[in-house]
Amino acid sequence: MALVSIHHMTAGAAGLALSLAALAPGAASADEITVFAAASMTNALAEIEQGFEAASGHDLVVSLAGSSALARQIQQGAPADIFVSANPGWMDTLEADGLVEPGTRFDLLNNAIVLIAHGADAAPVEIGPDTDLAGLLGEGRLAMALVDAVPAGIYGKASLESLGLWESVAPQVAQSDNVRAALALVATGEAPYGIVYATDAAAEDSVSVVGTFPADSHPPIVYPAADLANRDFPAETEFLDYLRGAEARAAFERQGFVVVAE
Repeated sequence: MALVSIHHMTAGAAGLALSLAALAPGAASADEITVFAAASMTNALAEIEQGFEAASGHDLVVSLAGSSALARQIQQGAPADIFVSANPGWMDTLEADGLVEPGTRFDLLNNAIVLIAHGADAAPVEIGPDTDLAGLLGEGRLAMALVDAVPAGIYGKASLESLGLWESVAPQVAQSDNVRAALALVATGEAPYGIVYATDAAAEDSVSVVGTFPADSHPPIVYPAADLANRDFPAETEFLDYLRGAEARAAFERQGFVVVAE
């Protein structure tokens, strides 16, 4: 699956970077923290990375992708220190595998899923059981993240099924490895409509939010965060505390997230 990184890091490159960091001046007083996070957090984490590094002196390496891809990489031994998932299920899986440090997990964010259309002034759509979504699509495609693996796709499919719309549009769904890739399909006009998080839509000027899916049509959208049970060092706790602090809260809220962590 596609992996989008603020610092483009493979597992091998991460190991090399750690080795080089150990030789760098001042390395004794600074740690490198590798964060695996849902692709929908791209803009907020770019801002948080800069703020945390300035405040702490540590180096944050952030790798962004669909939560399913990241969880599988963690299962396979990827050198991540912190995981922020776009749904509880993948964090539950890692906890069951003994890969989460006990007592460190907390719910960080809430989000919403929306229907987006190409262009800045698309007509609004009232979303409900009577919505003719297939008719709106015509010959076009509905861009979604992977509907059986990536949280944004899972939530979107659940909502469409709840509203009785899934069967009519399923043949026209264009699935992408992560929600930002689905957003890009609509932004470029390759797909006329897509289902993404409200926060993704806020980050792209080339799309319009034409409707919001009812909150009761899908499970609550919760982003849990946790320290992973591989190595243990104080900088990990510093970063998790920073995520719950005022500066991170402001960054998340600027991107449209609802912060639930206190």
